[in-house]
Amino acid sequence: MKRQGLSGVHADKLFEQVYDYLLEGIRRGDWKTHDKLPSVRALALELNVHRLTVFKAYQLLKQNGYVYVKDKSGYFVQPSGLLPESSWNDPIVSAYVQKSHLSEIHQVQATYQFSKALIDPNLLPNLYFSEYVKRVFDLYPKVLGTYSTTQGDQELREALCRYYTERFRFYLTPDELMVTSGSQEAIDLVARVLVKPRDVVLLERPTYSPAIDVFLRQGAKIVPVEIRQHGYDLEQVERLMQTHKPRLFYLNPTFHNPTGFTVPREQRKRLVELAEKYQCLLIEDDPCRDLYFAQEPPLPFFAYDTSGYVIYLRSFSKYVAPGLGIGTIACRPSLMAYLLSAKALSDSGTPLLNQKIFLHYFFSERMQQHLQKLRTALAIRRDIMEEELAATDWEWSRPTGGFNLWIKLPDSTPMEKLLGTCVEQSITFVPGTICDPQREFATWIRLSYSYLNEQQLREGIRKFVGQVRVLMGAADA
Repeated sequence: MKRQGLSGVHADKLFEQVYDYLLEGIRRGDWKTHDKLPSVRALALELNVHRLTVFKAYQLLKQNGYVYVKDKSGYFVQPSGLLPESSWNDPIVSAYVQKSHLSEIHQVQATYQFSKALIDPNLLPNLYFSEYVKRVFDLYPKVLGTYSTTQGDQELREALCRYYTERFRFYLTPDELMVTSGSQEAIDLVARVLVKPRDVVLLERPTYSPAIDVFLRQGAKIVPVEIRQHGYDLEQVERLMQTHKPRLFYLNPTFHNPTGFTVPREQRKRLVELAEKYQCLLIEDDPCRDLYFAQEPPLPFFAYDTSGYVIYLRSFSKYVAPGLGIGTIACRPSLMAYLLSAKALSDSGTPLLNQKIFLHYFFSERMQQHLQKLRTALAIRRDIMEEELAATDWEWSRPTGGFNLWIKLPDSTPMEKLLGTCVEQSITFVPGTICDPQREFATWIRLSYSYLNEQQLREGIRKFVGQVRVLMGAADA
């Protein structure tokens, strides 16, 4: 097969160029799982480089888990998943086995959607929302004939700056805020601007699954940081920053996805200090801040940042109006300039109509009152899920906000088989493996209690528990 040479590949050292060339070929599918790669001698001749250069590239690929070695046979492409090839054809099973994205799971049509960390559409004030859509067209009759600026609507950014300053003591200017089409675009922009191949990125373990995929796509070397119910081991974090000199640390510290944990206030200020000391950017993803069940969570990391080491990502999509897809990036001007350039290459700005609707809808008194009702409804759904799981011996920590329970099933649970049988029974969930940068957590799952109504929750959890018990009984027989 004819492949592109090293021209156009940018790296500091020649062996790194060879590394990038091989990795791109693997990702593009030139070499598939278990395919044998060219010998050191053959590739050196093809690329006109020294054999030692190719050898060093192969060693780095092996170290990073992309290839494996067979004695006296050469280098082979490492399987992308931890499980053997499966005969299951369902997208959810394929996603798990083949290390695909969370979106693959969401594509499965099911009656009991425990995989979706979204609000039940019936909990949203839909009639009220439609009134505001009409009002926006009255206020801005030419809104459909106009593009937004790349950075976002000025009126919305000014309103959000006031909101952030009053609520969280951010003291932002509109120039330090960008409107995005949700948090997914924000994560992608940050990764494309800040991460190049072989950069070290710290990720929580477990973490938001699409973030793993985005940073891996950039060629980052991921170093995991354990997150516990009471936050991080700050000594471990400092040791990792000191040893690996990471480019950034992506974290989701408030009602964490998937665990539901919230990093305590005292750790937040200290982590910002560590970020400044070791020049590591903190990417704070904060999509669920308003969905607390008792006390408000601690202030965001961004509130403690005085030196520009925190980039704050905030999404409103999941609980205000998922169809609008509104999120924001807050950061200091030096970083914003690069993010704006990257966004301009991918779109002409988040749709102006969506921004104007959100502006008048979110900041209304009626919407803010509705948020309290939403918190109550979600807390009730969490309680229902826990009630239905109480008869099991499974392990989880009770979240104080957000959408999810992070649950440990028995160690002998046949997860691949469970995925398949649940799909057959019209049940979906998120396997823990795709939430782990190391692709472990094989008996952990994420169940979301936010998307189904109360009756569906009870029915679905009873069916799911029954499926696990049947499989465990068959495994024990």
